[in-house]
Amino acid sequence: MGLNLPLFYFSFFTMVFVLSILLNSLFLKFSRTLGIRKSENIVRFSDVHKPALGGITFFITFLLSLIVYSLFFESSNVLLHSETLGMLVACTCAFLMGLADDAYDTNPILKFSAQVFCGVIFIYTHIYIQLFQNIYLNYFITMLWVVGIMNAINLLDNMDAISSIASLNAMVTILCLLIIGKQSDSVFFTLILGIASAISAFLLFNWWPSKMYMGDTGTQFLGAFMAAVGILFLWGTSPEPPLPASKRVLSVLLTFALPIIDTTVVFTNRILRGSSPFVGGKDHTTHHLFYLGIKEPKIAVIYSLYSGVSLLFVVFINKYIQNWSMLYFGIFSAYFILSLITFFIINRVKKKSYEV
Repeated sequence: MGLNLPLFYFSFFTMVFVLSILLNSLFLKFSRTLGIRKSENIVRFSDVHKPALGGITFFITFLLSLIVYSLFFESSNVLLHSETLGMLVACTCAFLMGLADDAYDTNPILKFSAQVFCGVIFIYTHIYIQLFQNIYLNYFITMLWVVGIMNAINLLDNMDAISSIASLNAMVTILCLLIIGKQSDSVFFTLILGIASAISAFLLFNWWPSKMYMGDTGTQFLGAFMAAVGILFLWGTSPEPPLPASKRVLSVLLTFALPIIDTTVVFTNRILRGSSPFVGGKDHTTHHLFYLGIKEPKIAVIYSLYSGVSLLFVVFINKYIQNWSMLYFGIFSAYFILSLITFFIINRVKKKSYEV
């Protein structure tokens, strides 16, 4: 159709960025109680209660991106594609569940049920991990992945900007992979670019000292969305020919390094202490870095730099290493394992009492 893609996407990113700033400013101005609540399952580092409204803008951007793609790229209904429809249904469910949780502090079992439902929708619409010959084992791993990422993004929302940084890094990494794979005209590229722009705008409100949080409304939506695009473009077999399984697994681990490592470390340490891994506390890596004397904005910068390095590794692996071997797998796995060990060491910093 003669559309200049770079110009179009630049204009689209800018439009979403400006719109997100306006929406967040409007929500912040008129917010009263949504997301401003105390719960034993929500423990943020700051004692100041702020509105959790960021996810509303994310969801609006998601719907807007679908409309824009339908208008400029595809004359037929884009929702006729099972993957797009599945993502719409599952992400809407996640958004509504998060919204209800921010407003009414819902039962954790209900939240878990909604996460499982998202996994079922993804599987039903052919968005599932393809690693094994046994289809039911693939379904099981997919369910663990969806529930795990939705909870991991939620757990990272414990200090200003941290969850936003991790989510934005994953979005940018997958955008780079789509460009490498020459898939920049797909509906998913438009969706991911829109969400990346919305997160970038939200960071203006979420950076220390933050004016608002993304809350469960944002973390549940982003968790479902990121789980889906991770399956499609990292776990899945979208490139032709399909990437080796070890290369796909490593790309997943590096793209989602922050949520995977932080959740693993926190859950392990809580279990070793004999406390529930599902009850919030000020015992995340971000908190331990603060106990070491590093201020909150510097912690956000450290996480941004680490995310940037991981992004470069993923791009390098997928663009420049054509003849993949276990040697490469070992080298880059060592980076991930070293990161995991470092997080564990940081989390051994003692604090007089955990607020768990």
